[in-house]
Amino acid sequence: MSPTTLPAPPEHGHVTFLGAGPGDPGLLTLRAVEALANADVLVAEHEVLDVVRRHARQGVAEVHTEADPSVPGTGTPQLTVVDGASTPASVPAMRDAAHLVMEAARGGRRVVRAVSGDPGLDAYAAEEMLACASAGVPFEVVPGIATAVGVPAYAGVPLRDAEGADVRFVDARTASDRCWTEVGASDGTVVVSTTLDSVAATAGELVSAGRKPDTPMTVTVAGTTTRQRSWTATLGTIAQTLKQAKVLPSPEGGRLVIAVVGERSAPAQRDRLAWFESKPLFGWKVLVPRTKEQAASLSDQLRSYGAVPHEVPTIAVEPPRTPQQMERAVKGLVTGRYEWIAFTSVNAVKAVREKFEEYGLDARAFAGIKVAAVGDQTAQALIDFGVRPDLVPSGEQSARGLVEDWPPYDPVFDPIDRVFLPRADIATETLVAGLIELGWEVDDVTAYRTVRASPPPAETREAIKGGGFDAVLFTSSSTVRNLVGIAGKPHNVTVIACIGPATAKTAEEHGLRVDVMAPEPSVHKLAEALADFGARRRLAAIEAGDPVTRPSERRPGARRRRSTT
Repeated sequence: MSPTTLPAPPEHGHVTFLGAGPGDPGLLTLRAVEALANADVLVAEHEVLDVVRRHARQGVAEVHTEADPSVPGTGTPQLTVVDGASTPASVPAMRDAAHLVMEAARGGRRVVRAVSGDPGLDAYAAEEMLACASAGVPFEVVPGIATAVGVPAYAGVPLRDAEGADVRFVDARTASDRCWTEVGASDGTVVVSTTLDSVAATAGELVSAGRKPDTPMTVTVAGTTTRQRSWTATLGTIAQTLKQAKVLPSPEGGRLVIAVVGERSAPAQRDRLAWFESKPLFGWKVLVPRTKEQAASLSDQLRSYGAVPHEVPTIAVEPPRTPQQMERAVKGLVTGRYEWIAFTSVNAVKAVREKFEEYGLDARAFAGIKVAAVGDQTAQALIDFGVRPDLVPSGEQSARGLVEDWPPYDPVFDPIDRVFLPRADIATETLVAGLIELGWEVDDVTAYRTVRASPPPAETREAIKGGGFDAVLFTSSSTVRNLVGIAGKPHNVTVIACIGPATAKTAEEHGLRVDVMAPEPSVHKLAEALADFGARRRLAAIEAGDPVTRPSERRPGARRRRSTT
């Protein structure tokens, strides 16, 4: 048995105490992901549920504790059973988490108990471990990245350097007078867990204990997430800094924060090391109006730039109204009717693949047929199907680029003169006309229909029209028309990014000012172009001595410069 195999004795079950880290889902360990995938029951604190549930299998029973703001560390457990299709149903269970964990472990079930940060630094997790030990329930511990360590790393504050200074960790909510005296007398780095509205009191405690008022202090809220914000001042000025930044007073003053006190949190050093908050699109809420399948890779790229993508389908893909034409073409593909098949979208690949599966065919049916793909994404969809395309445009990834690289028909070398072109019902004629001009016969077949999607929720529509989004990416003229049709026109503070001139023209026809245009028609180049725009915008604010803000934080109606790079 390998060290990572989860035992599950039928008579006792098994509990894994798992550290979910400080907030960034990417900080979960491989061991944590493995444990979650094998869990029968998931018991999680409310604030980490979204971090861990994405790695749990469908149908896992979920138990999470809704925190009681008046009593830190406590809550009312709720049992939520998710079957992957129905709406989650909550059943209150007025028992403490330790009893819930042991009850869930009965009958040989694998239980994962997920906590913020690291279980070894969670006093309540330790109590639950002791309860399991007393009851004879086997358990294991999967460490996580401690919040007091992960948050300073994301804030650009190293806790130690070559000089090897002492590092002390303090929870201000439970620290004794002796603790404050000890850290006040030290000149090492102090990492303090506290609440936003207690930061000033924490600074006062340290000054009273002996720290100099001019000692640097960095305060970070929502650390390691795209909502992260940090402020650097000194023990003597942090209260005024938070007040001037309009952070306090706040109805969210009870939020947990991490404060780092010491020379390593000095502003000059943090300006150079704050890698996370200086991402080009940090905290930007970006609207991605595409089908859900198409939006996935684009959303991942946007997250790498620090953005918060919000996917809103503007089109839905449906089968053709009359399937006979598609059925004849697929049969012709098998019987040798075509020399080439050209795919102009991922949806076209999906439509042909589904028809193949319907007939019991697989990628071997493409033997002897040349395959063309309009771009890298379409090519990858073919590779996933088991087909490596023979032709992908070397330049512009579009129908025009495909025609430029397509060989003319040669009756000597090409035994068949026909091309199978499965595509959408609203596709342009560029490729068909170009292939005919090159001497090819084209079977232009409707493989799927694109229809306007249902309107998004009212909250999303209001955010679109009210300036709640920082940017919107338009990847085709149809996404412009459909988004405006189902949700309304984006607010004028929202940055409009278009994949090419035709899409930009459509956006302008709908009264939108285009700020960003991709240098070539590729969704990934479009995301890069938006990131470049964000980086230049950030640099301009810094050079002007202005605070770095998101577009949605700007005064409505403010003028913006147009960018086509």
